[in-house]
Amino acid sequence: MQPNLKFIEQLARGAGEILSAGYQREHKVKYKGVIDLVTEVDHQSEAYLIGEIQKQFDGHHILAEESGETIGDKGHVWYIDPLDGTVNYAHHIPIFCVSIAYASRGTVKLAAVYDPLRGEMFSAERGKGAHLNGKPLSAWNTPNDNFNNFVKFAKMTQGVRRLGSAALDCCYVGAGRFDGFWELTLKPWDIAAAGLIAEEAGARVTNVRGGPDYISSPQSIVASAPGIHQQILDVLK
Repeated sequence: MQPNLKFIEQLARGAGEILSAGYQREHKVKYKGVIDLVTEVDHQSEAYLIGEIQKQFDGHHILAEESGETIGDKGHVWYIDPLDGTVNYAHHIPIFCVSIAYASRGTVKLAAVYDPLRGEMFSAERGKGAHLNGKPLSAWNTPNDNFNNFVKFAKMTQGVRRLGSAALDCCYVGAGRFDGFWELTLKPWDIAAAGLIAEEAGARVTNVRGGPDYISSPQSIVASAPGIHQQILDVLK
């Protein structure tokens, strides 16, 4: 039994309500690493997501940021980030989201990334395009090469953006808000959903070696408008 996109979106909205409700509160912040934070809301959101998935799809395999693996049928795998942008969240910076992806037989099929403060639901079903609140997304592209100018300006300004949420960074490429995005070390739950959304919006999404697998270890990702993708890969080499 497999989920549909409507179910994935419902999950994301439910978790988003938990994040919104806790946003203005003071949080119990703990450190998982030197700069890696986790709050009680991360755990609340994740518990909700896992519980809802298991009610409907008991026996599926789940990879979640806080609890790790819930062992199940690896022909059906869920990638869950209950709060992408925890550092922002803990400091009351309003840039964070819920990220959920479902994979069947090793291929990500369904994805939702939900920004609850803006009410923005990025979603995708493989082969059917990507959408933002129901409207089709299209990654921005142009035959004009503006990349050299970008490099020049990057040396002079702070025009290179990093939101603090990898999932939103990648979705913003799909929405045409960013021209490109790269990360050298992430976890599958950080990017499984957003990668499919960007792909279905028309962006090119690979690992830093140019290969199609951006989920498996050693994990890395480059998502961009197709016209500048190779140039980003060349720089990263």
